[in-house]
Amino acid sequence: MLNDKIEKEYEIWCDKAIADKDLIPELSTMSQEQIEDAFYRDLAFGTGGLRGTIGAGTNRMNVYTVAKATQGLANYLKKKYEKPSVVIGHDSRIKGDLFAKITAMVLADNGVEVHPWNRLLPVPTVSYATRCLHASAGVMITASHNPSKYNGYKVYGDDGCQITTEAAAEILSEIEKVDVFDVIIPEFDDKMVSYIPDEVLDSFIEEVKKQSVVKEDIDRNVDIVYTPLNGAGLEPVTRVLKETGFDNITVVEEQRNPDGNFPTCPYPNPEIRETMELGLQYCEKVGADLLLATDPDCDRCGIAVKNKNGEYQLLSGNETGLLLLDFICSQRIKNGTMPKNPVMIKTIVTSDMGEQIANHYGVKTINVLTGFKFIGEQIGLLEKQGRESDYIFGFEESYGYLTGGYVRDKDAVDAGFMIAEMFAYYKTHGISLLDKLDELYKTYGYRLNTLHSYEFDGEFGFHKMQDIMKKFHAGVDEFGGKKVKKVLDYSKGLDGLPNSDVLKYLLEGNSSVVVRPSGTEPKLKVYISISAESIDTAGVVEKKITEQMNDYMK
Repeated sequence: MLNDKIEKEYEIWCDKAIADKDLIPELSTMSQEQIEDAFYRDLAFGTGGLRGTIGAGTNRMNVYTVAKATQGLANYLKKKYEKPSVVIGHDSRIKGDLFAKITAMVLADNGVEVHPWNRLLPVPTVSYATRCLHASAGVMITASHNPSKYNGYKVYGDDGCQITTEAAAEILSEIEKVDVFDVIIPEFDDKMVSYIPDEVLDSFIEEVKKQSVVKEDIDRNVDIVYTPLNGAGLEPVTRVLKETGFDNITVVEEQRNPDGNFPTCPYPNPEIRETMELGLQYCEKVGADLLLATDPDCDRCGIAVKNKNGEYQLLSGNETGLLLLDFICSQRIKNGTMPKNPVMIKTIVTSDMGEQIANHYGVKTINVLTGFKFIGEQIGLLEKQGRESDYIFGFEESYGYLTGGYVRDKDAVDAGFMIAEMFAYYKTHGISLLDKLDELYKTYGYRLNTLHSYEFDGEFGFHKMQDIMKKFHAGVDEFGGKKVKKVLDYSKGLDGLPNSDVLKYLLEGNSSVVVRPSGTEPKLKVYISISAESIDTAGVVEKKITEQMNDYMK
């Protein structure tokens, strides 16, 4: 039985939601359970903007929720800026082009100057163009690596960083004042926008190329298989690689063209092996040296390389990040380009070995909350101190990397180029990436880092996640036989970081467990990091902890 509020809202939508022909039949065939899930709340707006399932309802991504959010953003910008302007981009997501056009028209109708890209491009190009054009804000229509049923609305501030907690709260306050059906949704008129010139993209490409840290001649004849996973990465990634001498590139044809249905990779996330299978098959066919994969909005990059048995082995986000960190530090010192007070930034769920490597090279580590927006924020703080050049690398375990301050979000265009250069450098010196990784483990100790996600859909799942987090907050004495030495409760605001419902358990033996609700999906995420003498020893402990976690999630 629906409560009165939900039933009334549903009836209003049935009467008024006529601007998108796809919503009418969906509304008419909804079950009570579907109605409840679609209308029990408004789609949450936070520092990541909006993200949700495409469809009818207040808790869905559709033309009305996008228009409402945009009206709220317009009201916020007009209060803050005399002549506000906004950069807009989108990737290959279903309705991405439509949502981008609605965003542009609602803003333009409010007297906001609008600068859209004239084609789909990666999310970092929105951050870049926002800074380059001195815009008041940027909007990227994307759901990153989520399945095809999702889309989202990511907002950047005038500094090219994702909006702060304070800005998100102010924008949300404006959004909540708007009635979803009071916003006029104009027809798209390109005379009301100023498209971003290609010179801005050219400038972005040049900034990526400047990230090179190698000063010697190396063999760039690397046989690369690349897949954009039907997303936005094809043009900039292949362009940067070819312009820097990596012209032996095979693109996975089935995943070349933009397609928001992601027919060959239902979950277009390079963290997942199934997503990489087609790329791995291409590697087998052509005998490639290196597989590169970027997610739909091209801010994450996954890789695979051959092992000693000639089989292709995927590297985790932590492993690739540790390799890049060591490579960048060693090359900068070798070539005399290391700043006097270098800084590396990583998230609290990313391998602590990163801090060990940084310490070895005299690099300061800044740990931030999960989400690359917090890394971007720290780069911005360095810039305000006149120290932007001190930033040398930032990474997170979820395959996000950035080597320069030209953008304030993770950038898989940069990551793909830096990985290719690192691979070529070591290949020239007769070293494989896996050999180098083993060397790092011998130096700093072996670490097994794993991520486990537990899904909790709908209103019931939302409340169940909250109940499970309460259990963790109540206290845990041990994980997998390892005693908890200390608990870091970030919900209370630690180390000057914003309050966030994250618990990090420091275990005996230099190991840890982190538990947190996802900010973008109905999931609880558990990050396990085991320090041990060997992969086998670490695996035994990790298995025990995983079994314990499975019991907690029931």
